[in-house]
Amino acid sequence: MTSIIQLISPVDGRVYAERQYADAAAIEQALAAAANAQSQWKRRPLSERAAFCSAAVDAMLAMKDEIVPELAWQMGRPVRFGAGELRGFEERARHMIAIAPDALAAHEPTPINGFRRLIKREPLGTVLVVAPWNYPYLTAVNTIIPALMAGNAVILKHASQTLLVGERFAEALRRAHLPDGLFHNLLLDHAQTAAIIGSGCVQQVNFTGSVDAGKAMENAASGHFLGVGLELGGKDPAYVRADANLEHAVENLVDGSFFNSGQSCCAVERIYVDEKIYPPFIERFAELTRQYVLGNPLDEATTLGPLVTPGAAFFVRGQIAEALAQGANALIDSQAFAADVPGSAYLAPQVLVDVTHQMSVMRDESFGPVVGIMPVSGDDEAIALMNDSEFGLSASIWTQDLDAAEHLGNLIDTGTVFMNRCDYLDPTLAWTGVKNSGRGVTLSRLGYEHLTRAKSFHLRHEI
Repeated sequence: MTSIIQLISPVDGRVYAERQYADAAAIEQALAAAANAQSQWKRRPLSERAAFCSAAVDAMLAMKDEIVPELAWQMGRPVRFGAGELRGFEERARHMIAIAPDALAAHEPTPINGFRRLIKREPLGTVLVVAPWNYPYLTAVNTIIPALMAGNAVILKHASQTLLVGERFAEALRRAHLPDGLFHNLLLDHAQTAAIIGSGCVQQVNFTGSVDAGKAMENAASGHFLGVGLELGGKDPAYVRADANLEHAVENLVDGSFFNSGQSCCAVERIYVDEKIYPPFIERFAELTRQYVLGNPLDEATTLGPLVTPGAAFFVRGQIAEALAQGANALIDSQAFAADVPGSAYLAPQVLVDVTHQMSVMRDESFGPVVGIMPVSGDDEAIALMNDSEFGLSASIWTQDLDAAEHLGNLIDTGTVFMNRCDYLDPTLAWTGVKNSGRGVTLSRLGYEHLTRAKSFHLRHEI
């Protein structure tokens, strides 16, 4: 394998950046330095750790003007939306910093005379973060800041498609004067990543990516007794009940389907609509979808950028073609989008009707700007179809009946249930998945439990 990583921009297909992979000596040095620094870091008061992490957040936000166009060049998101990821980055980071004193506080059971009993949360050691390109700041910060707050060291392996993001994290933490050795941004190939996981030098791996890559992470960790957190794929459903606010549902589900060109683990990829409102729903949904502007993400007028690679667009085009051959109908004329050129990364949004669960587009993760919509007779059919999937990351219910939404949410196999919103992570809530959508938890106070271990104290002080 070449020792050079080339970042090919989806904007124009040219090399945007290139870097060298870390060599064996650099990896060994980073792991040793992390372990040494962490042994001192865990002894720092939580208030000091918070000061360093808060300064790093400030430093990252100060780089916004450089980061926004970099995101467009690296993974294709339009510049008009680039600052939104930094707002989410700040929201999550500051929340996890704020809740750390409570989340990491010792728990004391009911007192017993003559004894002091408590459970403390201890850091794990060194945490390896393997982050993806689609939301490169949000997915990485989910672990980096709470891991540091909990007293761990961090090794970041970012996706080659967004390798500059790893450098931004390193620079922000450098500007915050984080103690040397606590954070390392390493450019690694698959074999190097697997070797680190199996080295005994990391105690937790948090990975976000595909199911197949998640299986590779588990295989690498097998037999080494370390924690593995996996946020994997999604085929997230939405159910629009007959009593839904139609305009609100359409507006938000169009955005949930096509924001970031559909390249989100929790993007809406299949929609079930009560048959009573199905005709007006699909009419308005298609009408709003046609208003997207597909083009160069550096152009402020663009609302839909390219997919991350031509290969990703090729896969989605194949799903659409297969569905049409099996009887689906397309509501969007892709020829109306001049930038949609076969073979390129630029792909028009597509809305498919007359779809079934025998079609890949309703079964396999698309990770692109396509959504299938089916009518249903009511709640029972909707829940059955929503659960007919190997994935379970998030699901949304669109209704004006709060009790019904909670009742139906109890029946859906998913990590997060939304009512009248979608495609959003609330840092106060646990982010998790079921089935092939993953294992473990990030965000909320529960996220800290996966970055620490319990240590019990049973102290008898009266003899």
